[in-house]
Amino acid sequence: MVTTGIYCRPGCGGRPKPTNVREYALAAAAEAAGFRACMRCRPYRSDPPFNPDAPELVCRAVQLVVDGMLDDNTEHALGERLGISARHLRRLFEQHLGVTPDQLARSRRAHFARRLLDDTDLSFADIAFAAGFGSIRQFNRVCRDIFRAPPRELRARRRSNDRLVADGGLALRLPFTPPLEWDTMLEYFQSRAIPGVESVSDGTYRRTVVIDGHPGVIELSRGGEDHLLLVAHLPHWEGLIHVVDRARRIFGLDIDLEEANDRLGRDADIGPLVRKSPGLRTPGTWDPFETAIRAICGQMISVASAGTIVRRIVDRHGADVPGLGALGLSRVFPTPATLAEGNLDGLGLTATRVEAVRALSRAVDDGSLRLDRGASLDRFVDSVCSLRGLGPWSAHYLALRVGEPDAFPGSDLGIRRSLEHLLGRPVSSHDAEVASERWRPWRSLAATHLWFRLGNPSEAAPRLASVQPPP
Repeated sequence: MVTTGIYCRPGCGGRPKPTNVREYALAAAAEAAGFRACMRCRPYRSDPPFNPDAPELVCRAVQLVVDGMLDDNTEHALGERLGISARHLRRLFEQHLGVTPDQLARSRRAHFARRLLDDTDLSFADIAFAAGFGSIRQFNRVCRDIFRAPPRELRARRRSNDRLVADGGLALRLPFTPPLEWDTMLEYFQSRAIPGVESVSDGTYRRTVVIDGHPGVIELSRGGEDHLLLVAHLPHWEGLIHVVDRARRIFGLDIDLEEANDRLGRDADIGPLVRKSPGLRTPGTWDPFETAIRAICGQMISVASAGTIVRRIVDRHGADVPGLGALGLSRVFPTPATLAEGNLDGLGLTATRVEAVRALSRAVDDGSLRLDRGASLDRFVDSVCSLRGLGPWSAHYLALRVGEPDAFPGSDLGIRRSLEHLLGRPVSSHDAEVASERWRPWRSLAATHLWFRLGNPSEAAPRLASVQPPP
């Protein structure tokens, strides 16, 4: 609001005159224009879905900023990654978002730090480095710029029910916009949990993680109607903001579900599935490399059989993590470098799949294949398909799990079976692709609904209808 210099999120109890209101797509843009966050609705405590009416290039740049590209790099390096100049990148950001990439990154760090000030008893130094600031001085300066108060004063303002306490580990809220089909998605991950690396029990998803070469553990459970509870057991808190971002992706908390459901819900075929399960989200992943290996192992076999092969790989090549037996965890997933050269004989993999595992591991290890959303979907699919033993199904399935909203593995047997039930006729891979054109740009969520239509997430296995030959 121009008369107070305060910005709010939609639904705030304030009632300013419409003539005094300015609208911004991002909180960072409002801050760049000189506004500070409302103390009543506290917009920094929510993470609204990012789905602006902006070019794909801008959206991918935003994703790289969220992934931490600007933590140790400049806007020039970000532009190079995207194939444009830093000047043109800033121009696009200011035109479509009202903020520069650096300003967006700064706002994200500040908002995350403010939540840590509210929810935890971490020291100011730990919070500064957890949020990605280079120094305590920078942390103090940004807090004064954005929130008009130093960290000590901001912590003193926190409300009595903000502070979270966990029995070991650091507890944090992961806000999302309801609804969320928590039990259904938890069952999906339980059926695919890699023994020793992941476990699901008592309504909680747990897994081992590696932070800067050191092992840790994260736990995700339902905290309320609008947030999950993350409990992190980490070797240090530096870069915690990116741990939280990766944890959010596991259950697809950042998808613009309202927009996606509105688009898909109007479709005659997929609409009834969406209305039946409006909180279903595309399952994500903590480690795209781990998911890629599992996808290779799961070609043409059941979920249980694929799990057995992946367990053997982990038992042979995964590093031990002692002291986690009570959580059902014992190992971390092998690194790309390890699997690129490791012995894969006698694990149940065919010769073709052994070569596919090695090819993918080498490509990820040397950086020729990036398992993120920095490139367009078509370029990502082409990069994956260029590897021996990997085809369009693997590429689209992996893109879907990485977070691409419009990936669609049309040759998937489960998707085709669901479509045959919905359409009342045989469906080929081509038919599935044609049908999916109506569901753009949310084909990943449509594919998820088709998998889960089979009734039991443990049987909703992404599987190939035929073996993919090497290109």
